[in-house]
Parts: sequence; C-alpha cells; structure tokens
Amino acid sequence: MSEGDRLTHIDASGAANMVDVADKANTTRTAIAIGSVTMKPETLEMIMSGNAKKGDVLATARIAGIMAAKRTHEMIPLCHPLALTKVTVDIEPDESLPGLRVQALAKVTGKTGVEMEALTAASVTCLTIYDMAKAVDRFMVLSGIQVVEKSGGKSGDWKAPGWTDRS
Repeated sequence: MSEGDRLTHIDASGAANMVDVADKANTTRTAIAIGSVTMKPETLEMIMSGNAKKGDVLATARIAGIMAAKRTHEMIPLCHPLALTKVTVDIEPDESLPGLRVQALAKVTGKTGVEMEALTAASVTCLTIYDMAKAVDRFMVLSGIQVVEKSGGKSGDWKAPGWTDRS
C-alpha cells in the first residue's frame, strides 16, 4: 500500500500517532479553505450595514479566524504546531445565498502542510459570524467548508475541480 493509500496518522498496529516530519524538506506551503453562512436577507443587511448589536461582525469574525489558525494544533490532537508566516481571511457578501462567503489562506515555510490551519480559520470565521448574529437569526446554516487549493510539499500543488480564487 502506498503512502497515498493509507491514513498517515495511524501506525502499523492501528494506533493514532503524530506523523514524524523530521526528514521532510522545509518548503513553502499554502492552503486555501472556503465556507459559507446562509442567512435571512435582513440578517445579511444588518451585518453589512454595521448595525449588529454585538459590533462589527466581519472584523470580529476575521480576527477570530486568524487567531484560530494560529492555535490549530491546540484543537486538533495530531497537528504539528506551526510558525505560520501568513493567514488571511476574506469575507464577502453573496445575495444569491443570501449570506456570506469565507475564504481563508494559511502559509508556512516548514515540513508539513497547512490545510488544517486553513480549514480551522474558515470554520471559526463561520462560527463567529453565527455567534454574532444568532440573536436575530437562529436558523443560519454553515456549509461548504473545504480545502480548495494547496501548494508545496511532497504531494505537490492542486486545486479543487472548478475552483477559481476569488481574491
């Protein structure tokens, strides 16, 4: 079985383990993850107009996503702690949902990838949007959280089919 056909966090006996990355080369690695929060049109309007009772939803959610990416190893048991060199979180309104689309980018020069950091940033950004607006819209839906682009490392670069970077 090749490395691509097995779970890397499971050893030969079936026990969970942290992957040894000591012999891997330091390379620049990036990952982009996306997600969305669907809501009532009036909730979107409230957020975009800056009239949420808890404050600036977009700024707070952006900071929460960045902070979460930096602490991913504290939440996901087998993730390596990484010295991230860049984390960005972009939040755009989409009236066709209606709601907000989130895009998170994580970057590092290191021995392991940053997919989990990008996913954590996108997820926590969406969760924070929900938290800040739930008083007026309890039925918001968080969805579509996925890695859509990755570069660097042994497995190389890839993009999800049909993915076009919005930034």
